[in-house]
Amino acid sequence: MSKDRPRPVLEHLEELRWRLVKSAIALTVGAVVAFLFREQLFDVLAKPYRLALPGQDLNQFQVTEGFSIAMRLSLFGGAFLASPVLFYQLWAFVNPALTKKERKWTIPIVTALVVLFSGGAAFGYYILPRGLVFLLGIQPGLTSVIGASDYFGLTLRFLLIFGVAFEFPVFLFAAAAVGVVNSTQLKKGRRWAVLIIVIVGAVVTPTGDPLTLTALSVPLYVLYEATIWLVKLALHK
Repeated sequence: MSKDRPRPVLEHLEELRWRLVKSAIALTVGAVVAFLFREQLFDVLAKPYRLALPGQDLNQFQVTEGFSIAMRLSLFGGAFLASPVLFYQLWAFVNPALTKKERKWTIPIVTALVVLFSGGAAFGYYILPRGLVFLLGIQPGLTSVIGASDYFGLTLRFLLIFGVAFEFPVFLFAAAAVGVVNSTQLKKGRRWAVLIIVIVGAVVTPTGDPLTLTALSVPLYVLYEATIWLVKLALHK
């Protein structure tokens, strides 16, 4: 059967099912591996807190809190470890709908998704202690007693948002590859890009402080400019 021939809906659903099954298996394996190294993962993710509040321990307020944190860390670590497989399955599902010329970007785009997500999460991890210091010190006279569940919930959302946000150049590039936009349109849209980046950054950043908003917005705009250059250089559009 020709790969380019239109396929019936049931065939698409069957392929989607297998893509989801493979993604679930990869996520499960990654979560099991992360669970085995949960103590090391705990120490790594707790480091920003220890830098912001040296000498203070995280607190457990509920009996089940430790178990809940272990599960959340395992799922987060599993998703991170499985991200190459997850991104590939997503792109492989879309791939048959693309032309032969567009398919050549499969490996570069999947690689870019993984690298940018990892880079965004790493950048978020780097600036998190500074955000915590700002938030915890903005109102004098308060004593910080931070629950472990609250802290790790904030930290995981923080890293996830930065990781996902850093991937937007890939989708811009993909849109240019299929002819939706070109470098000229992206150049003309710079002002709108800045406005959208700042508004979205203000909405999605879990801490909401100006330091974090600036730290997210500036690299995103740099990535936007880099995307314009890459679209013009690689796609000649």
